[in-house]
Amino acid sequence: MAEATVNTAEKPAGKQKDPKAPKPAKKSWFKGLKAEFSKIIWPDKETLFKESAVVVIVSVVLGVVIALVDMVIRAGINVLV
Repeated sequence: MAEATVNTAEKPAGKQKDPKAPKPAKKSWFKGLKAEFSKIIWPDKETLFKESAVVVIVSVVLGVVIALVDMVIRAGINVLV
């Protein structure tokens, strides 16, 4: 039977930063923000209206469902008490 050899050499615990190494230049935060905003694809008015209407309708329907479930649970508790 072949035996596996085990390497007992110590492994580095992670990247060690050299405290004397110069730091890389950073972009301005506002320049990065402006670059990210330029990548955004804003919806047109029609799409925005349709999506907003769907959000409002779904919110109202979900509110009604939650209210009905609450009324049924409340009625059930009142019957038990």
